[in-house]
Amino acid sequence: MKSGICALFIIMLGLAAPTWAAERHMMQPRVPADKLAEARALKSPFPDSPQIVDKGKAIYDGKGTCFNCHGTDGGGKGPAAAKLNPAPRNFRHHGFWRHRTEGELFWVIKNGSPGTAMIGFGPVLSDDEIWSLIQYERTFAGGHGRGRMGHREGMGPMMGGREGMEHRGRRGDMRE
Repeated sequence: MKSGICALFIIMLGLAAPTWAAERHMMQPRVPADKLAEARALKSPFPDSPQIVDKGKAIYDGKGTCFNCHGTDGGGKGPAAAKLNPAPRNFRHHGFWRHRTEGELFWVIKNGSPGTAMIGFGPVLSDDEIWSLIQYERTFAGGHGRGRMGHREGMGPMMGGREGMEHRGRRGDMRE
């Protein structure tokens, strides 16, 4: 299955490159406008936990192949990133997390992002795996950008947060 995803990714790079949209601003949502309310309503079924983060890291580095575009550090500069326009999202950028909900991230991972090289991983990853992956990706923020990500139980768009979710590096070391 993993080799099939890699092959699909390589095909997408080769076929889609000439038709990709111009680079978009970091804060622009990648969920289509007609799906945005639906995406923002989605909520993770999991509490914040180191076990879920560890599961998400395994998916990011393995089955999900996220590191290929987003890099091992989440900075958007993975081995394939130089060939992508627009560039992959930088999960380390504080503004990325302040201006979108976890539901928006879920929607993009599951369905893909029109006008970008981001394919939908819904056929490959289960919903639970996608939610775990989001918890891991959130650790790249290093405590910054707690805005909409904390948008649960009626919190305002610039309120709330995820305390204690530092980034775990390749060897499990804790760093911001």
